[in-house]
Amino acid sequence: MRPDPRLRAALAAATGDVILYDLAGIAGQYANLLRELPGVSVRFAMKACPVDEVLATLAAAGAGFDAASPNEIARAVATGVPVDRIHYGNTVKSDRQIAEAHALGIRDFATDCLADVAAIAAAAPGSRVFCRLATSGEGALWGLSRKFGCSAAEAVRVLTAAREVGLVPAGLSVHVGSQQMQAEGWQAAFDTLADVLAGLRTAGIAVDHVNLGGGLPAAGCLDKRGRPLEPPLEKIFTVIREGRQRLCEVAGTPLDFLIEPGRYLVADHGAIRAEVLRLSEREQLGGERGHWLYLSCGKFNGLYEMDELQYPLLFPGREGEPLVPAAVAGPTCDSDDAFWHERDRGLVPVPAGLASGDPVWVLSCGAYATSYLTQGFNGFTPLPYRCLPVDDPLDAEAGS
Repeated sequence: MRPDPRLRAALAAATGDVILYDLAGIAGQYANLLRELPGVSVRFAMKACPVDEVLATLAAAGAGFDAASPNEIARAVATGVPVDRIHYGNTVKSDRQIAEAHALGIRDFATDCLADVAAIAAAAPGSRVFCRLATSGEGALWGLSRKFGCSAAEAVRVLTAAREVGLVPAGLSVHVGSQQMQAEGWQAAFDTLADVLAGLRTAGIAVDHVNLGGGLPAAGCLDKRGRPLEPPLEKIFTVIREGRQRLCEVAGTPLDFLIEPGRYLVADHGAIRAEVLRLSEREQLGGERGHWLYLSCGKFNGLYEMDELQYPLLFPGREGEPLVPAAVAGPTCDSDDAFWHERDRGLVPVPAGLASGDPVWVLSCGAYATSYLTQGFNGFTPLPYRCLPVDDPLDAEAGS
């Protein structure tokens, strides 16, 4: 994989470690999503990239926000989007957090249990609620199948209870798992949604929208063995388009549809310029010899998701050199800080002549790179970020 010319120029110009975001690329990905799913409203999952410039770019393009806390809600409001384009998408929240969100103007709340419904009714009376349904998460890199969501039968009970306490039972939501790699995951979600809509219709409850949640996959990362992920995006979009029509027929009334992309919008439009600390070869227990490539960034300062995927690495100026297979690791003295999977031995081919201080470009890492930065684990400073504006990729101010 090669970075687009804008990111490439910025990576080449950088002299220190930095995360770069291409705002034009993110805006273009948003426009592509609208072309694929016309009529679907986008609520960007803020946790994927809580960078003010990214949020402002998406807000200006017409997106709203999926927020998971009062702090995220306040940041979303600060972009200037109408508050009705922001919802509280976290089913886990305290009475105080519900009240704070309500005071900020939020009137749409996710829920998945009777206790939460009662709390919303008390702290945010008259609000709209949408019930999150549980999914298996099968086919996703991160399944999200246990902590959130309820069964189809429970969803009918939850929304019936919401109506009884003066809330508006407004919708349903699903999340098929983060980086969902199978269209069948979406198909199964639509089957569940159809069952619940039929049950709600029997109960005399007519919701007005369905939130299709997150899960749209990014295309640029690699699996644990370094192979391209190649998500079936065309098939996924087809399943979603057909599923929308089916749900409207089951509901017997038109429905609005929302979607909460995160990594799909930002992952492939972010990159890190880092450095080689050392390429070493050593004998380990059992007499096995192997190479280890240590980088200046790792799990605790930009590459948190390395447990489930690999990021493409480029070594400028080293093209065409002989390669050696290496485990790639970050700078900390934590054994989890590595592209190293004992079961499948996720070795990466790297130039044999790498020297300390050589630059390395880490691609497709725009999702969750800033979200998961520690405050300085082991004393390694969190990476700064820069955003490339549409007109000049090298004029953005550094952030922190």
